[in-house]
Amino acid sequence: MVLVLSIVLITACVLWGLLNPAGFGSAAASAVQFTTESFGWYYLLAVLGFLLFCAYLAFSRHGQVRLGRDDERPEFSRSSWFAMLFSAGMGIGLVFWGVAEPVSHYLTPPGNVTPETADAARTALKYSFFHWGLHPWAIYSVVALSIAYFSFRRGEKALISRTFRPLLGDRVEGPLGQVIDVLAIIATIFGVAASLGFGAIQINSGLNAAFGLPVGTPTQLTIIGAVTVLYLLSASTGLTRGIQLLSNANMILAGLLLAAVFVLGPTRFLLDTFTTSVGGYVQDLISMSTRLTPFSGATWVGSWTLFYWAWWIAWAPFVGLFIARISRGRTIKEFVTGVLLVPSLVSFAWFSVFGGSALQKSLAGDRSVVTATQADVSTALFALLSHLPLSGLLVVLATLLIASFFITSADSATFVLGSLSRDGHENPPGRVKFTWGVLQSLIAIALLLSGGLSGLQNASIVAALPFSAVMLAMCVSLVKALREEHPSETQRPRIGTGPHLLDDRSRSATDR
Repeated sequence: MVLVLSIVLITACVLWGLLNPAGFGSAAASAVQFTTESFGWYYLLAVLGFLLFCAYLAFSRHGQVRLGRDDERPEFSRSSWFAMLFSAGMGIGLVFWGVAEPVSHYLTPPGNVTPETADAARTALKYSFFHWGLHPWAIYSVVALSIAYFSFRRGEKALISRTFRPLLGDRVEGPLGQVIDVLAIIATIFGVAASLGFGAIQINSGLNAAFGLPVGTPTQLTIIGAVTVLYLLSASTGLTRGIQLLSNANMILAGLLLAAVFVLGPTRFLLDTFTTSVGGYVQDLISMSTRLTPFSGATWVGSWTLFYWAWWIAWAPFVGLFIARISRGRTIKEFVTGVLLVPSLVSFAWFSVFGGSALQKSLAGDRSVVTATQADVSTALFALLSHLPLSGLLVVLATLLIASFFITSADSATFVLGSLSRDGHENPPGRVKFTWGVLQSLIAIALLLSGGLSGLQNASIVAALPFSAVMLAMCVSLVKALREEHPSETQRPRIGTGPHLLDDRSRSATDR
């Protein structure tokens, strides 16, 4: 039922976007305007709440609860774990916005900051850290923790709906549970499709910079088609082969590109930039988390922060289920600290090196990167690389990295969508993954045709709203379940031995 209903709804959206792209884009823009104007405050408070919730779980008595049996240990090494969760959770977007976002904020900073000044540059990096730091990983952690706990410790199927058993009881197996899973699938496929669209646009820009390939929608559609074939081939190899190998390759390519720009760029300035920006981010974390502009009527927060919060929420069922799948055996404290801190620090380093290099050049009077960003944000990275030694090699390396991230994200998404739509199956059939792989590419094509970058952003914001309410309820359900393991401070049952936890049969079934 979940599979059929989800495919019908997604196919309807695909046909609408392909047959009437203007109408589809107009409807999405109207829905976004209503969402940001009516629910902006809700997005900000909800995401801040997710961050505080994760911190509470990590440092409360629940932090020692293991996501699995008490004697179970992680399936993947920490290095592979970090590589896979980072590739699935940030990949394409980080490369796309690493230069473009800081430069955009430098040109149009929030608040009363004067554009194109040193103060604007500091603000630009601080907000880039904010949008790519602790908050998005807290969103992912809420979903991942809930799925991992109920699946690996309680023996439930790996479905969003099954995390609600403490609240809904057996109704999670009926129509209400199916509605929850359908909402998760819709949010996932629009969030992933938006990211795939960003990737296709930037691959096009990279190929243009390296080989002169024309920039335009026909080329981008061809790129989506070619990469679709590659990630469907990767999806056929399974989780522990294709995705793991690609994720490790992504980290190597990203590390090489990061190191090259760090060494070839203004190294001392970049180190100072990282330190200063981290300090500003930590100092202003709460004020940025609650910043709206009801008196001035400015639209900056809606265009940036609300878009990002919605984008991360739309990605949450996909990334959350994937992170849960690769995190079995870790304690809640280990999980939260690892998922929140390590990828955030990598993001900070990325923006400091790429965004910092672009801002240093702009402050010195060279407006080439600024001009490229104003003309087309997808070219910002390549405009920066073109001014460095070995620029041709760096452009090719960056394009390969984007394509690799594209394949990894899409591959992971086909696995997750297949699992969600096939009753939590740990290894969904190839035909189901193939169906979802084709549909997510068609959604990306429909979004590109109906509005380009704005169409991609609009889809994420609208799809995320209903699932954000699901996430808030997930927090309540998870705490209720964890308290059953700790009924009081003075009389605690031994973790892993209560009647509500996995018995031997369910453990062995889950292991299989």
